[in-house]
Amino acid sequence: MTRKLWFQVGIGILISLFIIKYIVDVNWIFSPILIVAKTIFLPLLLGGVLFYITVPIQTFLEKQKIPRWGSISIIFVTLIGLLWVAVSIIGPLITEQVNNLIENTPAIVQETNNLIMELLRQAGDLPKWVDKEIEKATDSISTITSQFGIWIVTFFQSVIQGTLILVLTPFFLFFMLKDHEKFLPAVTKFFSGETKKWVHKTFSDIDDVLSLYIRGQILISSILAIMLFIGYYFIGLNFALLLAVFAFFMNVIPFIGPWIAFIPALLIAFFQDPIMVVWVSLITLVAQQTDANLITPNIMGKTLNIHPLTIITVLLAAGKIAGLLGILLAVPGYAVGKAIVSNLYEKRLAIRKAANKTI
Repeated sequence: MTRKLWFQVGIGILISLFIIKYIVDVNWIFSPILIVAKTIFLPLLLGGVLFYITVPIQTFLEKQKIPRWGSISIIFVTLIGLLWVAVSIIGPLITEQVNNLIENTPAIVQETNNLIMELLRQAGDLPKWVDKEIEKATDSISTITSQFGIWIVTFFQSVIQGTLILVLTPFFLFFMLKDHEKFLPAVTKFFSGETKKWVHKTFSDIDDVLSLYIRGQILISSILAIMLFIGYYFIGLNFALLLAVFAFFMNVIPFIGPWIAFIPALLIAFFQDPIMVVWVSLITLVAQQTDANLITPNIMGKTLNIHPLTIITVLLAAGKIAGLLGILLAVPGYAVGKAIVSNLYEKRLAIRKAANKTI
């Protein structure tokens, strides 16, 4: 029985739960480690994302006989230039639109309340429980709407300030670009034979999954944000740039993100001019269909091979456990875990076939 897969997995889960329990019980021992881990996690994550975005550029430059220090210097100069453009040119435009949105928020709240009251008058007498539910919904909408502008400001301030303040990010990026070829040999040197080949293949698969997902999602989000901005700008929608930037960040989240980005655009369109709702819906529909049928298949293909229902389930669970950060990391984390499990399964099959041949 001890050789059965289900038994080994069950024992592994039990041991993991015991380890987690005792770590929680003696968390005062691990708290300094957790503090250090939390401090370096975000810079390491940002450095890793930038690494996967820029390493193809480094590879191209080095194929042109540019030395490693030269390729890294070009990448850093390019990133600094892009950051300067974002802060000095795009930043003021976004700030202006955010301020305008905050100024218009009370009017949006008032119009929302007036619309709901008008609907109630048109509906006539309703049961008391319906009135109570509508009143609760009205209060919720007013609260969400009134806090939306503040949330947008906080969100973009966190992104911009975090990017500027995290001094560790460039250091992580520098050493990743400088020594990334040394990582796999450093790991595999502790193994030999077939195990060494298996470890090498597993880490290679993980690298392929992460590179595909990060580059693909960033590129897809950028294309969609540009398409939405052009569409919103030409129909005269207010806060077009702000909505496009918001859509860029939300589109990083598969399936759910585009719908989250659509809601504020729809609300702003409705209060600006009800006919705008039709145009915003059409622009969003065209952008999403272009993404689903043309952009995503050609950029990412089906390499991740994850069913949409699985992605939605993973996103909901991760959001419940770890909030926004969990949602952002859910799909790549699942893809990495799937790559590891697939390689473990292949290794087990290889061992079983070898044992059968021996018998």
